[in-house]
Amino acid sequence: MVAGEDDALMTADHPRPPDPTEAGSAADFVRSLVRLKQWAGEPSLSRLRSLGGQTVTSDGVTIDALPKSTTSQVLRQTDRLPRWDFVQAFVTACLRYRDYPSELIPAELERWRVARAALTEPVAPAETPAETVAEGDTAGIEAAPAGRDHAVELLARRVAREEDRARKGLLGGYSIAPVSFELYADPIRHHDDPGEVKDDLHSIGTFFSGLQPQRLLVVGESGAGKTVLAIELVLQLLEPLLTTGGRAGHRQLVPVRLNAARWTLGSPFEPWLAEQLVRDFGLAAKDAERLVRDRQVLPVLDGLDELDPEPSTGPPRRAIGLLAALNRYSDLSGRRPGAVVVTCRADRYTELSEARAGLDNATRIHLRDLTIEQINAYLRTRWPDGHPCDTYRDGIHAALSGPSGTAIRTALATPWRLLLTVTAVESGADPAELLRAGPDPDPRVAAARIARRLLDAYVPAATGLTPRTAHGTPYRPEQVRSWLENLASHLRWQAAYTAGTDRPPPGLTPIDIVPHLLWPIGGRRRVRALHCLFCVIFAVIAMLAFWAGSGAERPGDPRDWLDAGEGLTLALMAGWVGIATGLSLSPWPAAAGGRANVPHRRRMIGGLLGALVGSPVGVLCGLAGYVLTGGKVFDPGFAVAAGAAGGGVFGAVLGLTAAARRGAERMSISEAVRAEPVILLGFGLCGALTGLPPLRLADAGPLPLAAEIVGAFASAFALGVIFKIATGGWSKDAELAHPREALRRNPMIGVAFGLTGGVAAFLVFVMNRGVVESLACALIGGVTFGLAFGAIAWSRTMIGLIVSAARGVLPLRLWTFLDWACEARLLRVSGATYQFRHRELQDFLTPQEDD
Repeated sequence: MVAGEDDALMTADHPRPPDPTEAGSAADFVRSLVRLKQWAGEPSLSRLRSLGGQTVTSDGVTIDALPKSTTSQVLRQTDRLPRWDFVQAFVTACLRYRDYPSELIPAELERWRVARAALTEPVAPAETPAETVAEGDTAGIEAAPAGRDHAVELLARRVAREEDRARKGLLGGYSIAPVSFELYADPIRHHDDPGEVKDDLHSIGTFFSGLQPQRLLVVGESGAGKTVLAIELVLQLLEPLLTTGGRAGHRQLVPVRLNAARWTLGSPFEPWLAEQLVRDFGLAAKDAERLVRDRQVLPVLDGLDELDPEPSTGPPRRAIGLLAALNRYSDLSGRRPGAVVVTCRADRYTELSEARAGLDNATRIHLRDLTIEQINAYLRTRWPDGHPCDTYRDGIHAALSGPSGTAIRTALATPWRLLLTVTAVESGADPAELLRAGPDPDPRVAAARIARRLLDAYVPAATGLTPRTAHGTPYRPEQVRSWLENLASHLRWQAAYTAGTDRPPPGLTPIDIVPHLLWPIGGRRRVRALHCLFCVIFAVIAMLAFWAGSGAERPGDPRDWLDAGEGLTLALMAGWVGIATGLSLSPWPAAAGGRANVPHRRRMIGGLLGALVGSPVGVLCGLAGYVLTGGKVFDPGFAVAAGAAGGGVFGAVLGLTAAARRGAERMSISEAVRAEPVILLGFGLCGALTGLPPLRLADAGPLPLAAEIVGAFASAFALGVIFKIATGGWSKDAELAHPREALRRNPMIGVAFGLTGGVAAFLVFVMNRGVVESLACALIGGVTFGLAFGAIAWSRTMIGLIVSAARGVLPLRLWTFLDWACEARLLRVSGATYQFRHRELQDFLTPQEDD
């Protein structure tokens, strides 16, 4: 398309976009953005995301500039100005979609910038409240002022990012559910002032800041909004830290919402809290321990009721144990109780009270049921005049005031149930049918019937409102329901398994869907047997590749096997295959390791330093081999070159992965040895195997042979320890920025050290084989070695998912389905796990025990 000579000619063919300078308020400005989208031809959110490009956050993370969820909600908000980076990307995307001349885009952007600047508050930092931070975006937060604790700043930013994402996932945007609470006397709290104080979400931060001591227990019915209140409390307390940098000279308290179900019985609370900061927010272990020790973290423990399985078979011992640990948690002086917030379902709190357990010195608030006025106000906000569903709004209002109003109000008494209703209605359901109370005179029975009807309609409604836009045909509601029921059934199994063991693997809770822990859905025995077969096959292939590459002749007379070289090689190979087989039978292979979102420059520097350190070490090993073989197999030049190459490659791989871990996060040598002794033994055997062929070619005697075995075994064992410390490849508690991140890293780390060993094997193979043959054997052996020995969790999970898909239990493209389910608000991402959108939905979809 050719542009004209001047603006007048150009705008004749391309009408100018809506004028934002006429906006007199934030609401007018947002409406100008909506008109711009209409002017552009109503591009889809996916198209806008594509045209908007990507941006890099202050953490070095590359993200979409216009995520679909962010764009949808910003265009619906009316109480604040969007951030300039969002406006810039949105306006540019709309103009590009309309094929607006590129040379005129900067002038249009300047118009929007000036219009927005005219509406901006005088205090610049207030432009970016915590609750407007987009998912994955921290670029809008100003740098910490001089003297500010960097760890506090980093933690606050990451908590705000995660809570903003969780808030959008729960509410679908910025509209806050009409949740209110009341304070009343608690017999467990000794200094309560009873009263009828009523408040709502907007004032929860101020309410908590006025408590002395700052210990709060939030109790409410299922779906009453406990998690929403916890998120809102965290964001309100974070806002001063993020917008004004906090008060200089004052100790800053960072609120952190944690899943209480992850606490294990008997775990000391403070080390566990520091561990969660490392795991969920990527804080360095040393910084996490310091912040917890200095009481600069406010733990907000969400879901005390989810620690123990349902239905109850006795006192909730895990919840009682956590409350006991919190009652021992003191402030910095040690003379007063430490600040903490806990949320709990009302029926579980009743059980705890009967067991004489509670949170000492805590103010207890109870979330109130929604009133008819609150329900109507929410519906007016959700469906304003002119909305396609505004006629249904009046119908629901009439039903609430009609003969069955008591049952309907009881059914809609929580924000969760209200969300179920509006979702079903927006998908085309008839509210009169959904809210039909029936002839039962008991309002509670009728309300329960309505609730089941709303839950039953939610999956089809969410599926219809969020059609699948990629990777094949749209999901059918019956498919989605079946897969979600199977996931819910698996969570019930996880709850039973967790209740039967004192130290379950991290993530195995009654509510967390962790990708690398889903393999039992395919059948525990079946999947483990297939995984064992898989590992045996790959281990044998790796050893056959080594046998062929090392130039070993096929043994003829069994008496030849007693030859020192042949017999020892076969014994070591058999031992390594046995170790790989044993590892494949481990009950819960760990998948996490390393740190996410490490800048490329930092990795490159780490790789370079690793190569510089590894090369001299490799040269020393090469010269040692030259001495042991008496110079019969290779000359000093080859020893130096091969040693430098092998050591440099291994050092570079270590440096690349070690760059993702900070000093305080790394294990000590004794911890690494205790953590994975069998894997380290496998490293040692591989080292001994790699060093044997040159000695066999040199017909070395028993003494050099013994020296080689001991030296190579010890060297490889030490390298295994270093690799373990540097990569954290088998750590069960490493940081995870996304639920699938562990599985992505596991095969990468496994194949990386497999190919690193392949480089060492290649340098040995070329002594007796051609380059091409040696390279082929090294590649085949390295890849199969890595899959059998390093990528254990990934292999187990992939086999489990394939078996599950073959049985029709889960879709083959499970990751696509889980991400779509989060977009459809059937599931949600919670830190490093997936969870059902609400526990009531999970319980509703869980099949009965006798099914």
